[in-house]
Amino acid sequence: MSLLSDLINLNLSESTEKIVAEYIWVGGSGMDLRSKARTLPGPVSDPAKLPKWNYDGSSTDQAPGDDSEVILYPQAIFKDPFRRGNNILVICDVYTPAGEPLPTNKRYDAAKIFSHPDVAAEEPWYGIEQEYTLLQKDVNWPLGWPLGGFPGPQGPYYCGTGADKAYGRDIVDAHYKACIYAGINISGINGEVMPGQWEFQVGPSVGISAGDEVWAARYILERITEMAGVIVSFDPKPIPVRFVLINR
Repeated sequence: MSLLSDLINLNLSESTEKIVAEYIWVGGSGMDLRSKARTLPGPVSDPAKLPKWNYDGSSTDQAPGDDSEVILYPQAIFKDPFRRGNNILVICDVYTPAGEPLPTNKRYDAAKIFSHPDVAAEEPWYGIEQEYTLLQKDVNWPLGWPLGGFPGPQGPYYCGTGADKAYGRDIVDAHYKACIYAGINISGINGEVMPGQWEFQVGPSVGISAGDEVWAARYILERITEMAGVIVSFDPKPIPVRFVLINR
């Protein structure tokens, strides 16, 4: 009998031309990532050749319950490091059925700017740093911190090595390799000044592709931490100040 891991790692290309496309979009908070998968008849490399799709926007805080349909427009394709093979991750932005961008669709205005001939002629390059903190799932407390307590002062953790300085490196390295596999121009990683805090860099990337790559990298990190049973926070201050003051 097959194990669950055997089925998860099935190579679909051995038996079919069909692929799985994971459509990814930003939810109503402007930071939450949502996704759902669909089957396509064969490999696709051009987002313009992907079908649009829809979802219930009332469940993502992006539409009212009596008019909840939201349309996904595919914008960028990356290789899927989870399903592998010809399967893909698809970065989408969101519109009403009438074709109007939702207020949470910040990509729409960015695309208008970057597609302007004067801007395109400049070929703007971007390098983006993304810091994040890994949290213990059941208590929302950073990895490497004593439960309910605080770590030692900063100093040994930045770019540190060792079990008492670097917490969650297996997640960080898994994410690094998965991004490279996906085709994201991830250029480096390092431990940050706080235990459980890390950083990755994307770029140099040209124009709007920088934003697409950062969102894809965030999605991949969310999926890896999901698998590891750890929470990832992109909040620059993941521990509330009032809690720090009370417990100091």
